[in-house]
Amino acid sequence: MTLPRLAPIGVFDSGVGGLSILQALQSQLPHESFVYLADSGFAPYGERDEAFVLQRAHHVLHTLLQQHQIKALVVACNTATALAIHELRQAYPDLPVFGVEPAIKPAALQSQTHRVGVMATAGTLGSAKFQELQRSLQDQAEFVLQACDGLADAIEQQWQTPDDQTVRGLCEKYLHAMGEFGVDSRQIDTLVLGCTHYPFAKPVIQRIVGPDVRLIDNGQPVAKRVAQVLHDKGLLVTDALEPKLHLLATGETRNLQSAAVAWLNLSAPVSVV
Repeated sequence: MTLPRLAPIGVFDSGVGGLSILQALQSQLPHESFVYLADSGFAPYGERDEAFVLQRAHHVLHTLLQQHQIKALVVACNTATALAIHELRQAYPDLPVFGVEPAIKPAALQSQTHRVGVMATAGTLGSAKFQELQRSLQDQAEFVLQACDGLADAIEQQWQTPDDQTVRGLCEKYLHAMGEFGVDSRQIDTLVLGCTHYPFAKPVIQRIVGPDVRLIDNGQPVAKRVAQVLHDKGLLVTDALEPKLHLLATGETRNLQSAAVAWLNLSAPVSVV
């Protein structure tokens, strides 16, 4: 597989959540072009079974390769990363494929109470990939895991009003179930937002857990990793070129269009695929 240096980087999620990753990528890689695909016609992934997520991930990657000749793929979805990243890399060994996963390693290093909360989808927490990561860090911190059924979908529908009653109610329900937050001994002082949708609700979450609790997502670490690998492979664009962005969706386009304007100040039209 030939990977042209000026080809775009593909980014996909089940909806608008992956825009939090795209934002970090654009900041780290200002001269790169991107194609963002929201698989909104088949969302949410977090409550789907593994076979379904695998099928969609393969379909999305095939579409991005055939229609946009991408030089790399960022799976900007924790669930799709957990369930499909290994198979995607096997199927396309010459294509750099990057995933996102709950940032529990940096959280464990930063926690002073050594109690780290993890909010994620059931699909992510139940995956072999996440459980292996957690086991590798079990001596560094105690992890309080919380599957947040319905939260990603609620944020997807109400991202413009993150203090929406449904979103706020779900955040309160799941955070209260995790126990006490704070900086005292036995309290959770670090909270991992283990789904790319959850940063949209960060102000709500911060108010619930209090100002002293550190919230961690994974946009910046992923962007740095992509930059390093592309540099090492001679695929990094560092010239003062005019980068391009294509926004795609498999379902309705309104949410993605509006979110791109609000979050990234982008007015690019959304095409249906």
